[in-house]
Amino acid sequence: VDPSIDYVHVAFTSDENTLIGTVAAVNSIWKNAKHPVMFLLVTNDEAYPLLKSWIENSELRDMTYVLKKFDASVLDGKIVVRGGRQELAKPMNYARYYYPTLFPDVHGRVVHVDDDCIVQGDIYELANTPIAEGHICSFSEDCSSVAKRFSLFQNTYSNYLNFKHPAIKERNILPSACAFNAGMYVTDLDRWRQGNLTAELEYWIELNTRENVYGNQQGGGGSQPPMMIALYGKFSVMDPLWHVRHLGWTAGARYSRAFIQSAKLLHWNGSFKPWNGVSSFGDIWEKYYVPDPSGRYVPVRKH
Repeated sequence: VDPSIDYVHVAFTSDENTLIGTVAAVNSIWKNAKHPVMFLLVTNDEAYPLLKSWIENSELRDMTYVLKKFDASVLDGKIVVRGGRQELAKPMNYARYYYPTLFPDVHGRVVHVDDDCIVQGDIYELANTPIAEGHICSFSEDCSSVAKRFSLFQNTYSNYLNFKHPAIKERNILPSACAFNAGMYVTDLDRWRQGNLTAELEYWIELNTRENVYGNQQGGGGSQPPMMIALYGKFSVMDPLWHVRHLGWTAGARYSRAFIQSAKLLHWNGSFKPWNGVSSFGDIWEKYYVPDPSGRYVPVRKH
């Protein structure tokens, strides 16, 4: 790696069940980037050799990347997910908390992207989204005009947190404050380190194993509510076209194709993933699908 090249750092976390999405998302960024990109890829023990082989034996072999294993033992006894979505308890959902220690030599901006996304814009533009002085991250809010076009309700902090809990009361968080979606964000790792954010996130997830801090509300639990608590008042708001989401909530299309084509990042959060056969705008995801050389992972197609 030439240290003089100013890379855009893009981070992913994935396990063996989501590799097919990660590879397509990575390819979409790589194909549409107009600046050098370094991919920071985090997997578990089982997924590591699979992803390594997928990259080395496909068209992605020429991209610049670092592949690391996440030691999930740091989360032992710290995760409880209340409600129906137990998949949110998977350790890889929390690996994003540990980017500063997983990549100690990476400084400045890092873009986190979930495995069920496709990036249609230049990731350099996203990496340079404004993060105000004193803020640590930039997110897309759930009360933007784009979000309201789809949602039947505005996603606020009250949808996620138990506001009767004394630890939440002490934070003076407004229940009506607009929530954000942590499936894609831009952060400054140096500010993250200076704010000791990983330790604070660990505090909240561990407390939630013993007491009902979050997770029984409409928005559910998982890795997002701790970020909402720790980053309250410490995040900036990005252009909503950089995070058009809810594509996986239903199998039907809720946005027009013209709007989807103008979006810079598409997120199939929800149950209907484009590699599982029935989803909206699956043809866009298909453009970036990279066949698994081993033949182990094959997308389910409608016909």
